[in-house]
Amino acid sequence: MAGVLKAFLLLWVLQVSAQDPEYDHLLVRPRNINDENDDCPINVYFTMDTSESVALREFPWGSLVEELKVFLQMFVERLQTTTFRAKRVQWAYGGLHFSDRVEVFSQVVTDAAVFLGRAQAIRYIGRGTFIDCALRNMTEQVRLMARGKARLQYAVVLTDGHITGSPCGGVSRAAEAAKAAGIKIFVVATNEETMESELKRIVSSPVELYRKDYMAFPASNRQAAVNRITDTMIKEAEFECQAPMCIQTKGAAGPKGYKGIKGAKGTGGAIGDPGQPGPPGDLGIEGPIGLHGQKGLPGLKGEKGDIGRSGLKGQSGSPGYNGIDGEKGKTGTIGTPGCKGDAGMSGEAGPAGDFGIKGDTGKSGEKGVTGQSGRPGPQGDRGDSGDKGVAGYIGNPGLPGQKGNKGKAGPGGSPGDTGSRGDSGRAGKRGKAGKRGDKGELGPEGVRGVPGENGEKGAAGAPGFPGVRGPPGEGGEAGLQGSQGDAGDFGPRGNTGAAGAKGDGGSDGYNYPGPRGKQGGRGDPGLPGLQGTRGYNGEKGAQGTTGTKGLAGEPGQEGVPGDRGVRGSPGPLGVPGIRGASGLSECEIMGFVRETCGCCDCEKVCPPLDLVFVIDSSESIGKTNFSLAKNFVISVANRFGKMAKNISDVSGSRLGVVQYSHQGAVQAIRMDDRGITSVTSFNTKVKAMEWIAGGTWTPSALKYTYDHLIVPGRRGRTKVVAIVITDGRYDPKDLDNLGALCNGVDVYAIAIGDMFDSGAERQNLERIACNMGDRVKTLSVYAELTAEEFLEEIEQILCPEPEMICPDLKCASDLSLAPLIQRPVDILFFIDGSERTGGRNFISILHFIERLSQSIPLSKEVSSGARFAVLQFGGEQDPEVLLDFSNNRRKISSLVSNAVYRDSSSTLGSAILYATENLVSNPGGRFRGVRPDAELAFVFITDGVTSDKNFAEGIGAMRRANAVGVAITVGSDIDRERLLQLTLRDKALIFNLKSFNDLALPGVVKHMAHCLG
Repeated sequence: MAGVLKAFLLLWVLQVSAQDPEYDHLLVRPRNINDENDDCPINVYFTMDTSESVALREFPWGSLVEELKVFLQMFVERLQTTTFRAKRVQWAYGGLHFSDRVEVFSQVVTDAAVFLGRAQAIRYIGRGTFIDCALRNMTEQVRLMARGKARLQYAVVLTDGHITGSPCGGVSRAAEAAKAAGIKIFVVATNEETMESELKRIVSSPVELYRKDYMAFPASNRQAAVNRITDTMIKEAEFECQAPMCIQTKGAAGPKGYKGIKGAKGTGGAIGDPGQPGPPGDLGIEGPIGLHGQKGLPGLKGEKGDIGRSGLKGQSGSPGYNGIDGEKGKTGTIGTPGCKGDAGMSGEAGPAGDFGIKGDTGKSGEKGVTGQSGRPGPQGDRGDSGDKGVAGYIGNPGLPGQKGNKGKAGPGGSPGDTGSRGDSGRAGKRGKAGKRGDKGELGPEGVRGVPGENGEKGAAGAPGFPGVRGPPGEGGEAGLQGSQGDAGDFGPRGNTGAAGAKGDGGSDGYNYPGPRGKQGGRGDPGLPGLQGTRGYNGEKGAQGTTGTKGLAGEPGQEGVPGDRGVRGSPGPLGVPGIRGASGLSECEIMGFVRETCGCCDCEKVCPPLDLVFVIDSSESIGKTNFSLAKNFVISVANRFGKMAKNISDVSGSRLGVVQYSHQGAVQAIRMDDRGITSVTSFNTKVKAMEWIAGGTWTPSALKYTYDHLIVPGRRGRTKVVAIVITDGRYDPKDLDNLGALCNGVDVYAIAIGDMFDSGAERQNLERIACNMGDRVKTLSVYAELTAEEFLEEIEQILCPEPEMICPDLKCASDLSLAPLIQRPVDILFFIDGSERTGGRNFISILHFIERLSQSIPLSKEVSSGARFAVLQFGGEQDPEVLLDFSNNRRKISSLVSNAVYRDSSSTLGSAILYATENLVSNPGGRFRGVRPDAELAFVFITDGVTSDKNFAEGIGAMRRANAVGVAITVGSDIDRERLLQLTLRDKALIFNLKSFNDLALPGVVKHMAHCLG
């Protein structure tokens, strides 16, 4: 009895001493866990975007980069001034800035002042944006740093997400490589105008923690971003670098003690450092189960965390060995983690006592209370694969355990009785990979264990932090094949856990099928399917009631003269009458068509002119706006007449183009290029220009234009005009003069905002235009460049008094038309299927399209010829694609017999939107789409009377698709304003016929084929 009291007294003293502040002088940190001299390094690497879209975003140019430097300083100072309970935390900083190249401004250093001094020396690059190359370089810099393996590695990427190229494999792959290297990536937006989808491809998971709404500018949002990111880093640093306090005293050696009673079970200790592999030992017998520890003191209330999102699917674990199922134990309280102590404080530890003789088996008693789970039994030989079990729900990963000190090796004990299975310990952090041990001798095959009983359902564990992926271990040698084990029973299904983070691919599963699972809940509605084929015509409806009599209609058109009657008998000689009008001959009909067309035969000749376009091709302009600028150049060129054949030819015009970006990035089409002999050859070279997407060196580009295009190619007294298209902003590192063209050149500047909707800098544009404010044309967006009103204004400036030269065509029975141009043309016909057209006229339109296909050379290869597509619009439903783009005359001819007239209302605007979003761009691959280099023509066969719904949007979509609108209308009851909008205000592209029968006239078909083909 006295021995029992002494043991309990000793346990009480140890417990009180661990909680009493008076014993603080006894508390020391275990060696190699939190020693004052053992640092806990944490790296923070900054990756800063100094491309043109950032550097020239705010005035004065480069000021936004200075704001990013302020963000870096605030960030570093907050980390440096934070007090940690784990005093050994040591921050280190490094960084680079990038554009279309990468510059490392600081290696990883522990001196914050040195790092900030290097950051202040950053000078922006101001060119394109290659984020993937920056991430690749960041990962390599972190890997190659000199100061050992850091406990935590963070990266803070400051960018607007505007990507102009991906030469290093793409942003997603570069970001995944950084995460695989153990780098946790935060992304901070440089300003409010960002490409958020690109930013979310960079950050670590969860996005709500590592991206959120962090912003470095404006200044009102900066402090909040710094606080939230640094708070996250500080909490993880405390968790990683803080270790528990443990009692570690050494007493004097005492006399040999008596055999002690069985001690209480201690609380689970933290995971220790991995040790060297020891020699294989004998299998010991487990001891008895220990008592529960006392409940730990409640911790301080933490700050409210952000709402986390559902994690991705976790990594499948490798199959474990078959263990012995233990009985379910009572739910215990979580105590403070303790450390393994030495022998008692008074005497030295006595030798282990002998085990008692095993008693006889007693009678079966009453069923007792369910005991605690026993410790794990000895590992048996692995049996053969059994039947595949039910796929269970993947639970959340557990909290990482704290790291404990390494205990001393105890003396080997005598084999004891086999104990019941104990509670499962907490999952600890993954340790470092140990060295590979020597290969041990193969042991004898063990006796097959008895299948265990099914364990009861365990409580769901608390969600844990996602761990860093460890390095792959070395593959072990294959062991001997064990004897076949009995198949175990299926355990009960556990509670559904929260979805975990997406893990790597798991190992191969067992090769036997599991039982049928429970039926899952109803899934989310699926995406809408593809449009089905046209249904069969329904049965004819019942006879309707007779409607009320309508109002009197307007008088019809004048009828056609009837057939000549039978010749009568000669009458008396009458008074000579007035000579009547004769009927229209084919020649006169052709003249009528020529008057309404205006697109053929006659040629407009302008006075000799040398015209140079200077186009901004920097990153801030954007690829779409650059394409619109090229279309403007092509549209202006098409309005000129004869082109000069060479530098000595003073009778025609010459055109040149300079597109520019950063220093030295210039591409030019020279005015004296021998390959340019016509407008078509000039347009081909313009279409071949590619967006440079770099910085903005406007003064250097103007000087290059004057020195390399205007001076060498100037023709005597020929007028020289330059049109400069830019937003006015340029890199201040460019020291050349904005007035470089102001020497005998008429300079016009077109001021347009950039892709970020920033206004143009008019003061700089006036300097470009030689300080003549009336020569600065201001537009809000690039799409206005191709508007008919603006093109007419430019044409009036460049060619104020053109001379029209029309050939004197003599009418003949067989019209002589010029050969069709062999260029790629895709023609889309919009047929009005409304009730105003009529079924018979609908068939006439289809016959007209069939005749056109026989007069226009259809494409036999991608680079030439025409393709036809036909679309019928009418009603509120989607328009009907009667024919996708095709060069097959048989399919075009079959429209007459296959097409069904809708006879409904007219909704042309929705039809144009449908065509541009489906037939032209072809996003889902349902249609063939427009060929890359083909001209696109929309031919509207309608009277213009249609609904206002989506009409303005449809015209805008047609402009963006660079389509030429042609309208064919019949009769006098038409909406001319609508037709003008369809042809983009070009009256010459409206063809007005008297009746639908005129569509069958050979002259009309030939002339329309000449204009379209």
